[in-house]
Amino acid sequence: MSSSAPSPPTRDVESRGQLRLTGGLMRSVKLLLLVAGPGLVVMLADTDAGSAITAAQSGAQFGYSLLPLQLVLIPVLYLVQELTVRLGLATQKGHGELIRERFGRFWAWLSVGTLLVSCVGALLTEFAGIAGVGLLFGVPAWASVWGAVLLLILVAATGTYRQVEIVAILIGLFELAFVFAAIKAHPSGGDIVAGVREQPWHDNNYLFLLASNVGAVIMPWMVFYQQSAVVDKGLGMQHLRPARLDTAIGAVITQCIMGAVLILAASTIGKANPHASLNTVQQIATAITPGLGEFWGKLLFALGMLGAALVATIVVSLTAAWGLGEVTGYKHSLALHPFEAPWFYGVYVVCLLAGAGIVLSGVNLVRLTISVEVMNALLLPIVLGLLLALAIRALPEKWKMRGWYLWLVVATIVATSLVGVYTAVAGLNSSLMHSIAHWAKHLL
Repeated sequence: MSSSAPSPPTRDVESRGQLRLTGGLMRSVKLLLLVAGPGLVVMLADTDAGSAITAAQSGAQFGYSLLPLQLVLIPVLYLVQELTVRLGLATQKGHGELIRERFGRFWAWLSVGTLLVSCVGALLTEFAGIAGVGLLFGVPAWASVWGAVLLLILVAATGTYRQVEIVAILIGLFELAFVFAAIKAHPSGGDIVAGVREQPWHDNNYLFLLASNVGAVIMPWMVFYQQSAVVDKGLGMQHLRPARLDTAIGAVITQCIMGAVLILAASTIGKANPHASLNTVQQIATAITPGLGEFWGKLLFALGMLGAALVATIVVSLTAAWGLGEVTGYKHSLALHPFEAPWFYGVYVVCLLAGAGIVLSGVNLVRLTISVEVMNALLLPIVLGLLLALAIRALPEKWKMRGWYLWLVVATIVATSLVGVYTAVAGLNSSLMHSIAHWAKHLL
């Protein structure tokens, strides 16, 4: 009687392989959900009220010409913020503290000085955006602004870092309303292609807006926030891969939102009133309603703008409090209660009150916003230069950049700084000459 050899358990092997694959995937997803947050929050804050208005002005005045720039800036944004993640995880120190330790108090205060200038400018645009949204629905500016201040104080004072992070993400996701609004505007593919081909490099106003878009994407407070956030959250180098993925996903989302705002403005305002100059949030919202309908136009614009402004206000105020704490040495963590870290929470509240107070005194939102983003572009050499210097000197040998990646990061930072400064100066010269001509005309 012959016995046949048992056939190899192929299905069992395949099943075990699939289980290991599924289990590995589930573990990766759980790890990402645990680590994700700092990158997504800072990127949603990056598409703040000022950035949204800059993108809207770009689409209104130059159609789709600046749309490719939004895509080009995705890898630039990732490369810059990945350095902050790597520095935070490897050193367990915030950006300001690390600069003070490696380069001395002068450079630390210079860096924090650029941070505070950027934060003040950002807070003005955020509160002006909140006030503008309120006015769309007949709510007085003082009510919407002080209501937002109270909400944001309660969020920070009563929650842990993780709770504040979740609230910020949920608020920031309202920005996706801009994407829905852009789709609902039914932009023409042919118009987009034609607009992308048209690049008016000779126009200084175009260069000014190009600088504004660069400054609207790479901001000093972003570098400080994400490095401090990964430390405050308790992450380590074992979380580097999911933290990078968190940053990459955020970079794609934020630039898609910027592109959506530009497309929305170009397909509505830019089509109906080319080269329109926008001066208020209400003017932008009103201008896009013919293409979307009054109800949808107002609602979608309000949701997107409010989400952008609120999440950025949280991030910017926390960044100012963290940055000053890292340089001066006072306790600075959301893990501490207000009475345990009075200076940290005090700076946070003062930033909110100061920004709200200045905005309620009366300000031209759109002009202020463009100027703030250009200022950010002019600050890029200081901010990115110190970031690169830290990456070269402060990172442990195991985590230093090497080879082609090092040179790619160096080239990206140098090119971004030069483009930002050159286009900002060219645009500022154009604005200055325009102002001189305007006053000369009146005097003569």
